[in-house]
Amino acid sequence: MSIPPPPGPRQPEDFPGPHAQGQYPQGPYAAPQPQGAHPPPQFPYGPQGPHGPHGPYPPYGPYGLQPPAVSAVNGVAIAALVCGLLCFLPAVGLVLGLIALWQIRRRSERGRGMAIAGSVLSSVGLALWALSLSTGAAADFWEGFKEGARGNTVLALEEGDCFDSPDGLVGWAIEADQVPCSQEHDGEVFALVTLPDGAFPGDDSLVDTADDRCYALQDGYAMDAWALPSDVDVYHITPSRESWDHGDRVITCVFGNRDADATLTGSLRRDETTLDADQVAYLKATHVLNAALYRVPVAEAEEDLPGNQKWAGQMSEALAEQSGMLREHEWPADAERPVTKLIGELEKAEAAWAKAAEADDLDAFYEHSAQGWELIDSRKTVTARKALGLTTTPPTFDEGESGSEDGTGGGDDGADDGSLEV
Repeated sequence: MSIPPPPGPRQPEDFPGPHAQGQYPQGPYAAPQPQGAHPPPQFPYGPQGPHGPHGPYPPYGPYGLQPPAVSAVNGVAIAALVCGLLCFLPAVGLVLGLIALWQIRRRSERGRGMAIAGSVLSSVGLALWALSLSTGAAADFWEGFKEGARGNTVLALEEGDCFDSPDGLVGWAIEADQVPCSQEHDGEVFALVTLPDGAFPGDDSLVDTADDRCYALQDGYAMDAWALPSDVDVYHITPSRESWDHGDRVITCVFGNRDADATLTGSLRRDETTLDADQVAYLKATHVLNAALYRVPVAEAEEDLPGNQKWAGQMSEALAEQSGMLREHEWPADAERPVTKLIGELEKAEAAWAKAAEADDLDAFYEHSAQGWELIDSRKTVTARKALGLTTTPPTFDEGESGSEDGTGGGDDGADDGSLEV
């Protein structure tokens, strides 16, 4: 919309035009003038040419007309243009531009062009932001940010990194100073879990997901659970709402000491990068049984016999798979005999758990399941482990219990704590 022109200047008292009653010129001749009066000018200039008797006339005419007052520039329009040019707050620039146009119309201020330019540039900026989000540019920005921050924040941690955290491993953690794993450190990253895009799932949901995924992934990094110190637990670093909005989609799974004042020394990594092929084959077979052991029912058989029988069937299937994996591998000469003996024990345990799954009553279930537990006693695996060069002291879980200092003792007699192969 155009701006109406400002009201015209006040006419001078001697301006030729309508006069009071009886003072209008009559006909083509003007009324007689009093002695000494000057006739009104009849030409665009005064009687002395372009310069009147008192100096030059102003450029707007010979009658003392003044130019219209110059209006101020709208400040909001300037701010809109700045935001549009810099493109760092496109939404703000667009809103400011619209506000500036409204104010300019009401106040007759200048700056309409700047307001329009700021609005247009901000609209282009918004379109570019939307395009970058849809094409993954935001993820690239986040990766670039993490790379720039590498070495001093938890966002830059990668699998296998050992670090110190001044903020600790519980609560909010921001700083993470990477150190060699051979030195004392607070935590060691054993897995990274990438989450799908979408709305922020909430802190509670992220913690539940982290618990499930991190505990499931620890065996892939520390394949030999017997070599994992008993005072080590699983921690995780999850995205905050703020980091999620900037593209953070990673859960960081960390090994740390249960005692907040204690540290770790040495890497806990035991996988294909640190173990030989025979050790990996043996440990992968043990993971099958461990997965079934983790699913043990909470309720005792007296409270839920059908549920316990179903689990006994799962134990039988896991033992069959484990013994099959061990039998298929070609073992070194010094490990072939103890592994073959272990396979025989596992097959007996498989049959015992199968009978427990099909038991007619509670007494029969307890009889066969007790036999199954005895046959998978961890002491029966020590000889095979020793032949393969693996840790031979089973882990302990009760407070005050511990294995030998170097983690390799035990011999053929094994440990006497009755712990399982977990």
